[in-house]
Amino acid sequence: MIQPITHYGIHFGLPLLVALICFKSYWEKAFIIMLLGFLIDIDHLLATPIFSPNRCSINFHPLHNYYAIAVYIVLLVPKKTRIIGLGLVIHIIADTIDCYLMSY
Repeated sequence: MIQPITHYGIHFGLPLLVALICFKSYWEKAFIIMLLGFLIDIDHLLATPIFSPNRCSINFHPLHNYYAIAVYIVLLVPKKTRIIGLGLVIHIIADTIDCYLMSY
């Protein structure tokens, strides 16, 4: 029960917290953009089965591999892509913690 609460808590709660703290004047827009980080889960459609509750996404799906993660981190640097990068990195953090919790 702790795994899904933690996973989705990070997916929704952390972007909201970051938006409220770091982007006060336009937090709603920043929050929505960060939530768009969910779009990288489109790569799950390439897997068979599409959803497997015991599968770690990190380095399994193309948009969750280490090269893609490096790109997401680079997106944090330019101001124009920072919010997008934050959404993607937060998504990867949530999935990484999910993988860690799967091992217990």
